[in-house]
Amino acid sequence: MADRGFDSDERGIESSTLGVFRSAKVVKGGKNFAFEALVAAGDKQGNIGIGYGKAKEVPAAVEKATKDARRRMVKVSLTGGTIPHEVKGQFGASSIMLVPARPGTGIKAGRYVRPVLELAGIKDILTKAYGSSNKKNLSKAALAALVSLRTKQEIEEQRGVSL
Repeated sequence: MADRGFDSDERGIESSTLGVFRSAKVVKGGKNFAFEALVAAGDKQGNIGIGYGKAKEVPAAVEKATKDARRRMVKVSLTGGTIPHEVKGQFGASSIMLVPARPGTGIKAGRYVRPVLELAGIKDILTKAYGSSNKKNLSKAALAALVSLRTKQEIEEQRGVSL
């Protein structure tokens, strides 16, 4: 599991291309193709971002999406190699449930959710996707679920009580 298609930079932020999509504009002379890229970027220590980029060529679209993902990075609450509690995330018609798992379980997730969880630094988790299986919406739903996580300490600080 050394390298699973992740690109790394000097700051330790890795990125993974979740998908490249082609769209066409029909014009008088034929079709003009454009490419869209969806990229996840993270440092495997609780920071994760998803970016989207469009361009006439694939490498340029991926480059833009990677830049966007690094710009949109958010901090995620983790407990060891898993998440602190069960959580559900939604985006569009896609929803996903993330369930904490015991050490050694690994990441039980689909093709578009797995890189998001790996780049966030999660090692053990169970997932279940509901509704639409759209790549963009599933990965964004996973990010929404991760952002809504709270540790016990964070809840105590917010409420001003000890649990």
